[in-house]
Amino acid sequence: MTKQQSIADWFDQTYRLRGNSYLRPKQAYYIFLRMLGVNKGQKILDVACGLGRLLEVATENELHAIGIDISKVAIERCQKKFPRIPSYIGNAEDLPFEDQVFDYVTCLGSLERMLDRDKVLQEIRRVLTDDGTMCLLVRNSNSWKWKFIKKPLGLVNNQGHQDAMSLEQWIELLEKNGLKAISIYCDQWPLMKFKILFSFGFWENFGKIQSSVFPIKFANEFVIMVKKV
Repeated sequence: MTKQQSIADWFDQTYRLRGNSYLRPKQAYYIFLRMLGVNKGQKILDVACGLGRLLEVATENELHAIGIDISKVAIERCQKKFPRIPSYIGNAEDLPFEDQVFDYVTCLGSLERMLDRDKVLQEIRRVLTDDGTMCLLVRNSNSWKWKFIKKPLGLVNNQGHQDAMSLEQWIELLEKNGLKAISIYCDQWPLMKFKILFSFGFWENFGKIQSSVFPIKFANEFVIMVKKV
């Protein structure tokens, strides 16, 4: 069995057993569209779309949304729930789309799990329009959770190819592939969860970018907005 197939099998099993509980709730995905500054009628591709949460909120915002994921189970469930939204089983290293067809591309919580990140970024760059924008959610290797819990306690999920890099390494990887970071945020979901908890569930400002009191370099995950060079 190849490493790629092993990763796909892990995701199939995870979606089969955990389903929606593996993902953030739908409300957590609105912020990515806010950061992208999307316009109605434009095309968005979600790479590693999972069960289609981003596709659902994109469609609500009148975007033409398309998804692709390596997990057969995820795509089958996505297609069943959202039959009108195109979604495909496929490898991000070889996207089955024409050049420069998407105004926006998202890849949320998945790039660090991919085997050939250079190839993935080159493929995303290829299908993105010249003035298009990419949104990445990637794990930080300098976060306290990664450095002091996951790595030392052996909690890194090797079967699912869980990995992380520092902010400097992510930026270097982008630049190597003809891309540049135009803005960087800390992951918004932990801040949102905190506000939901202390408002006893009444906080609902999911479309507003939240500020953290901690330096961004220590965030658990980064949200990086990316353009072609």
